Amino acid sequence: MPTPTRPPRHIEQAFRTAARAGRKVLIPYVMAGDPDLSVTARLVPALAEAGADVVELGIPFSDPIADGPVILRAAMRALVNDTSLAEVIGTVRAIRRATRVPIVLMSYYNPILQMGPETFAADAASAGVDGVIVPDLPPEEASDLIHAARKAGLATIFLLAPTSDPGRIARIAKVSTGFLYYVSLTGITGSRLSDPDDVARRIAEIRKVTRKPIAVGFGIATPEQAHLVGRMADGVIVGSALVQVIEREVEAGADPEKLVAAAREFVAGLRRGLDG
Repeated sequence: MPTPTRPPRHIEQAFRTAARAGRKVLIPYVMAGDPDLSVTARLVPALAEAGADVVELGIPFSDPIADGPVILRAAMRALVNDTSLAEVIGTVRAIRRATRVPIVLMSYYNPILQMGPETFAADAASAGVDGVIVPDLPPEEASDLIHAARKAGLATIFLLAPTSDPGRIARIAKVSTGFLYYVSLTGITGSRLSDPDDVARRIAEIRKVTRKPIAVGFGIATPEQAHLVGRMADGVIVGSALVQVIEREVEAGADPEKLVAAAREFVAGLRRGLDG
């Protein structure tokens, strides 16, 4: 099996580095292959330069049950170009020539199952992928992927919901590495941020169970919201709002340079907001 090209605990290191600097981790999400993989290869280093601590790359899938219309449209644009999981992994290998920012793949399980968990984990790790999120794979059914990821040095990041009870939190915390992904609402991506007080209470409950870093996603769209959530959590994940910025540039027929510049500016604004 190929040896990972990067240490297996670099995501945790990103959180520790941010904590020592007195700031929170910013994790922007983009759909790989939207509008094509050559743009994705330029986007990831640009987002790192704008202040991203970790970058989440979505794997396009035709039935993304956890995603709202903005990310669904991005997946469709990527699939028009036949963007595959294997091609995204190859693009990460190219991205590694430009940046060392930790990269997490967010994929539904079907593409991983088709490739095979062992092959996926080994290939992804050797290309420079740092972790994986599979929103439709509960930990009770994830033993094959968890085992393969551990062998390859790939972090496995599972989702917690507002409905997760203490037992569920403990179970997910046990198998999660890198960080815990707290979904701030019971809905799809792109929905509005729920009651901040409720988010704060839920994060406090999670901290009673685990000391692992907690990043909050779903519903965060503005620098102000990023700052608010950053006061509660260790990291902030922003997806649909950034994908919408990219979508506007695609629809306007912008060239790659202008599209990348718009995404970079948006993430820089999030960074400023998160830093207060």
